[in-house]
Amino acid sequence: MPKPGKRPLPKETKEFEEAVVEVARVTRVVKGGRRMRFRATVVIGNKKGTVGYGIGKAVEVQLAIQKAVAKARKRLIRVPIYKGSIPHQTQVKFKSSVVFIKPASEGTGLIAGGALRLILELAGIKNVLSKSLGSNNPVNTAKAAYKALTTLRERTDMETDRVKAEVSDDMERSAPEVKKIGKSEAKEMVNADKRMMKPAHKSDSKKPAPKKA
Repeated sequence: MPKPGKRPLPKETKEFEEAVVEVARVTRVVKGGRRMRFRATVVIGNKKGTVGYGIGKAVEVQLAIQKAVAKARKRLIRVPIYKGSIPHQTQVKFKSSVVFIKPASEGTGLIAGGALRLILELAGIKNVLSKSLGSNNPVNTAKAAYKALTTLRERTDMETDRVKAEVSDDMERSAPEVKKIGKSEAKEMVNADKRMMKPAHKSDSKKPAPKKA
């Protein structure tokens, strides 16, 4: 609850959504012994065709996540999406992890799991069939999924969902604005229209009778 007399601070709207793939404790052997740190793998995306991943290391978990998010912002890519799916199938191998992604019709849903599902979901893909082969290491799987999305190519015979959304937004902006009026003003306008449509009353006065001679 905000204190009386103070206005609550407005909530910041994040441009990208974040998802933590893995947080692992790693050690580095140095001359004086071992140094323990945390490694965070993070995926960010706006669910409109933009996605990226990053890996950060730090002594604290929160600091490692912040570093990973900063690196993910530098690796953002744009994914072509058609009717909620990808334009064509692709299979990519990164080290011992193999990722296979195939387009699906509307209503299929996101058939994926682990790091692959997080990347596809934050990219904005809603219908796809996928399979993670080989090693199930989250870091290698995330890198393989990211590499697979970079291999996707746009189709010349169709418009992407992002282009369709931009066109619809432009049409809404170009539409004439509807003037808003109050309830009392609207009532006065209705009454004025009724008065104009009402026919003029005929005079009920009778003609005087002719005088007799």
